[in-house]
Amino acid sequence: MNFPFYIAKRYTVSFSKNSAINTITIIASVAIVASAMALFVFLSVFSGLREFTLSYSNSSDPDYKIEALKGKSIVLNNEEEAQLRNIDFIENYSKIIEDKVLFCYDNKEQIAFIKGVDSSFTNVSAVNNYLYVGNWLEPNSNQVIIGSEIARKLSLGLFDFTNALEAFSPKPGKGVIENSENAFNIATLQPAGLFNINEEVDSKYIYCDIEVARKLFGFKKNQVTSIEIKTNNNQSEEEVIKQLQSIFKNKVTVKTRAQLNDSLYKMLNSENLFIYLFSTLVVILTLFCLAGAIVMIIIDKKENITTLYNIGLTFKNIRKIFFIQGIIITILGLIFGLILGTILILIQQHFSVLMITQTIAYPVIFKLEKYYIVILTIIPLGIISSWIASGRVNKEILK
Repeated sequence: MNFPFYIAKRYTVSFSKNSAINTITIIASVAIVASAMALFVFLSVFSGLREFTLSYSNSSDPDYKIEALKGKSIVLNNEEEAQLRNIDFIENYSKIIEDKVLFCYDNKEQIAFIKGVDSSFTNVSAVNNYLYVGNWLEPNSNQVIIGSEIARKLSLGLFDFTNALEAFSPKPGKGVIENSENAFNIATLQPAGLFNINEEVDSKYIYCDIEVARKLFGFKKNQVTSIEIKTNNNQSEEEVIKQLQSIFKNKVTVKTRAQLNDSLYKMLNSENLFIYLFSTLVVILTLFCLAGAIVMIIIDKKENITTLYNIGLTFKNIRKIFFIQGIIITILGLIFGLILGTILILIQQHFSVLMITQTIAYPVIFKLEKYYIVILTIIPLGIISSWIASGRVNKEILK
């Protein structure tokens, strides 16, 4: 057996005659356990919060969205539509017509997006699952589904037959506008349901049948503003975008779900980095405690070091003993910390001990990749602190 490892192992499992040294070592070991556990728990909790946050935006966003490269609309011909239907990785697609309009209801006004959707829309998006009042759109009707924030601002309710909800869209064209009737296309709408996803979506969209939007904006039959696509995720993003661009001859832009929520993903990634750096700072401070404990052990073992030096061990080998001891303490603390962190996360995941509301548990996600992050953070820092502390072994220690 390697002699420095053997001695280091004995020093690790045995107690010193000095109770203060034992206390310092125990505190350093417990601190490593706590920091490893905390880092794993923080990362798992943030993963849960990230997925929880994205679940609301993902409910209204498609996997991919095709938009015009120039202008606001796409003219979708029969050949292009046939090619979309024949692509294996596309489970469903929906043709969309959307733009900003002015909504008027009972002398109140609100600018928002009206989004005309076809019958396939509910197979691409899960917005219909977030209705809390009313029912989804009936085809070929003037019904609309309204975001809760828009409904609140307009003081709008369902089945109000005394006040009409009207949408005003400017008519395209040139020349002087002589009266308001010639300036706007007007659609009279019937609220059929209210949805609640998140504040941004709830204050942005009103959904209607695509034919209502087509008449409101004066679009042709095969003209749309975008195409939303749901895929089976068997293809990489690069392959999907490449194939879609080939169909439309690079005349469109294809956005992924992440690109549709670019600011949200950037915010979440920044928060994730901050959480990791903050947790790593705690680990660094903890491993300074380890370095201090090893220095105290070196001072306590001064007589043993002298003996080892006199029987022929070099300072390099003696330093190696305490270096290995620091690594052993780090690894043991890491293992116990990960075990405790895993237990806490699994308890929360399966038994929902902590609750945000009475019905929503605090979200956590158990992922093996978090083990790798914790290990690759703590082990190198443990090696550095052990190496620094073991450098205290030199000729001066023999004096």
